[in-house]
Amino acid sequence: MARPIRIANFAGAIGDRFSAFEEAVRGEPVDVVMGDAMAEITMSMIVAGFVDNADARRGFYWEPFLRQLRPQLATVAERKIKVVTNAGIYHPAGLAEAIRQDIADQGLDLSVAYVTGDDLTDTAKDLVAQGQLAHLETGAAPTVDPDDFLAANAYLGGWGIKTALDEGTDIVITGRVADASLVTGPAAWWHGWARDDLDRIAGATAAAHVIECGPQATGGNFAGFTSIADNTRPGFPIAEVADDGSFVITKRAADGGAVTVDTVTAQLMYEIQGPRYLNPDVTWHTDAIELTQQGPDRVLVTGAKGSAASETTKVGINFQRGYRGAMWLFPTGLDVDAKVDMLKAQAEQVRQDRPVDELHFFVCGRPAADPRDQWQATVATQVVVAAPTQRAVTAFLAQLGSYALSSIPGFYVDMNQGWSTNAQPRIDYWPGLIRQADLAHQVHLPDGRVLDIAPLRSWRRSPASLRAPAPCRLRRSNQP
Repeated sequence: MARPIRIANFAGAIGDRFSAFEEAVRGEPVDVVMGDAMAEITMSMIVAGFVDNADARRGFYWEPFLRQLRPQLATVAERKIKVVTNAGIYHPAGLAEAIRQDIADQGLDLSVAYVTGDDLTDTAKDLVAQGQLAHLETGAAPTVDPDDFLAANAYLGGWGIKTALDEGTDIVITGRVADASLVTGPAAWWHGWARDDLDRIAGATAAAHVIECGPQATGGNFAGFTSIADNTRPGFPIAEVADDGSFVITKRAADGGAVTVDTVTAQLMYEIQGPRYLNPDVTWHTDAIELTQQGPDRVLVTGAKGSAASETTKVGINFQRGYRGAMWLFPTGLDVDAKVDMLKAQAEQVRQDRPVDELHFFVCGRPAADPRDQWQATVATQVVVAAPTQRAVTAFLAQLGSYALSSIPGFYVDMNQGWSTNAQPRIDYWPGLIRQADLAHQVHLPDGRVLDIAPLRSWRRSPASLRAPAPCRLRRSNQP
């Protein structure tokens, strides 16, 4: 289509602002709303719940998204908005079916598709035996027994999403896809891009990288937050992606925060590995863009360059490595340093009787030189332990707690936590690689058809497009 596609973000991670979905679909007109539910840290928290119940993974999707979507379905239908999200997590089919039921209950004319192929947990052992799974950085085989994998998910590209939208689907649910896929798929659908439109796809990847973490593009987690007049509730960003891959980052006018060259630059530089940003659909050249303040809360980004994507894609693997536990102590008053030293000595003494693999003290800050009250004279101190068994962690913390009356003067504990002896599974992350050709990337359409998404092949580039990219240039202007 001639005009840019307007894509609004409503989530950067599980637990993001609940009202953001309603704000996205009821606010200024947009064509697509997208939400990212699968931030790596939140996935580790979810996976911890699978330690004693492996079957929970096979049925898990992000149920709160249903509660966001359900009351807005009529608005989605009326405004003809497409919805794309990876809130399907480990059970995209289940979330799709639940949404279909809500649509039927409301008598609406909306269709739902879902994308699969990312979940490799059940096949991980075979993949490792066949040498198909390697470490992201070293290329070595996993050092963890595949039977201990709690979850293993490949990062899929955006072509499954594009295919679902090409088929007329209104709502697309995925599991693990690359963050950028939630934007590249819709942009490629809207503009009719082919897989060798690499500069255009690179532009959409850059746009996705800016908006997929939600309000981080409008002032959230921004080092220059004091320069933003109204940053207590920053709005969620919108990307307007043009056919040539250039894009404008903006937000709803009534929302807080700001969109400036600085806020967009900060997000562009977030979580990148260097001048080449690897993605399942394209390799984006991060050093070949230009940013211009087009107007209030409008930043234009142009000049994105892309080259062929890697034959491999990332696999995020979570596994359990024993248990961990923590206790907060609050030494206060005089001689705080000596008190912390005493706590450390007592913890080491406990360790002789109750062995643990790891013992760490985190002392947060310093007391004021001349404190006015107890709070200025207090230093929060966390004791963290890790061990192979839940019992070992619990036993250590319980014995350390028994020192309450024989420890330092002038301290207290968090009474909401008490002398906590609750050991939690310790989830570790192993980054892997797999060939994209070895994935069964599929889209499941509302009419029951299942379409295979062909693996990416190495596309040839024209000599003109292989020129060395220009360095990143930041132009500042307060005028359109």
